Amino acid sequence: MTATKKRLKIVAAAALVLLILVYLYRAVSVSAGGMSSAPISTGDEVQARWPPTESPLQRSLQMAYEEQSSLIREQKVELERTREHLAKLEEQIRNLQTSAPRKYPKVKYLNYKNRKRILITGGAGFVGSHLVDDLMVQGHEVIVVDNFFTGRKRNVEHWLGHENFELIHHDIVNPLFIEIDEIYHLASPASPPHYMYNPVKTIKTNTMGTINVLGLAKRVMAKVLIASTSEVYGDPTVHPQPETYWGHVNPIGPRACYDEGKRVSETLSYAYAKQEKVQVRVARIFNTYGPRMHMNDGRVVSNFILQALRNETITVYGNGKQTRSFQYVSDLVDGMIALMGSNYTQPVNLGNPVEQTIGEFAEIIKQLVGGPSKIKQTKAMEDDPQRRKPDITRARQFLKWEPKVPLETGLQRTISYFRNELARSDRFQESSNKYFDTP
Repeated sequence: MTATKKRLKIVAAAALVLLILVYLYRAVSVSAGGMSSAPISTGDEVQARWPPTESPLQRSLQMAYEEQSSLIREQKVELERTREHLAKLEEQIRNLQTSAPRKYPKVKYLNYKNRKRILITGGAGFVGSHLVDDLMVQGHEVIVVDNFFTGRKRNVEHWLGHENFELIHHDIVNPLFIEIDEIYHLASPASPPHYMYNPVKTIKTNTMGTINVLGLAKRVMAKVLIASTSEVYGDPTVHPQPETYWGHVNPIGPRACYDEGKRVSETLSYAYAKQEKVQVRVARIFNTYGPRMHMNDGRVVSNFILQALRNETITVYGNGKQTRSFQYVSDLVDGMIALMGSNYTQPVNLGNPVEQTIGEFAEIIKQLVGGPSKIKQTKAMEDDPQRRKPDITRARQFLKWEPKVPLETGLQRTISYFRNELARSDRFQESSNKYFDTP
């Protein structure tokens, strides 16, 4: 142990001497060589990088520029990392939204014996979407087929993801192969601007589309309800119009694509019923109004309400003496469901027997909405029916059905819907303008 300690002391002393010698050597070198042989400082290193002609100000600016460039590169890298992180977070949020249970309207439970699979063509439209609501609440499985020409996903979005609901983007002009128990065939544009926009397509929907629906019903032995229209009566010479009236239609007029298309649809339905034993129900639907109406469909109700809400002039086509009968959409849906569930096979009028002139109706809308709008008469539309009022004796007798919602109540609900839609449209327009108009 004593020898080991001695050796350690000797090594430590030798190391100390060596360090002292190195220090002395460096000191002598500096004093002998002067400034020319002195170690180059950091400032000299920086100076060596630039030509001697550059001023200190230029060098300082260049150094500041490089520092900023380096900082920007680092920030870009950090920004890219942040973007990747945000993308991951958004994906996680989407996964959580899809996995989280949505809140749906209350639905009645039906066992497999009572629950039906029901196809609704045009189910994303005005009437079809309300029919979807009723059938879903009753507990049935509902399949909506729509090409979204006039229908909108917003009308049925509250059912998306529900186990009893399915939405298919499909044009019924093309064949469809699914298993169902009942079919409500509502697919067709129903307002003059829409069905006049593409008359050939309107005829195809009401002929080829009806053939495809009836062929499907034949294959799977399903019951079919065909949504016909009061337009099959044309400009009637009989008032009110019973189902036995054959009509007074111009076969080559601007409305013929819809009027004659629906007449052919009825003819096809009863041909399939007689030849192929398909169970057919035909509803002749009169003027209907309510929430989810297309805002620009050109119908009397939507036109008058929009013009009144915008404080525009309420335009009445013709002298305002022509008459219409308006039913609320919930009454129509009740009638269609009652007709489907009945054993009655002949056409049935579904409409409100209370008759109003167009001029009187414009005054009612003006009073309910309020505002400074004035009523103005303009040129009458071609082939516009002068009188329209259903005889609903069959509906009362065989379906125990008649309209229940008073006109003023239904109009208040419809005006509220249109007011909310206009406010929503204005909000989206303002938000869009802010986004796209900002550099």
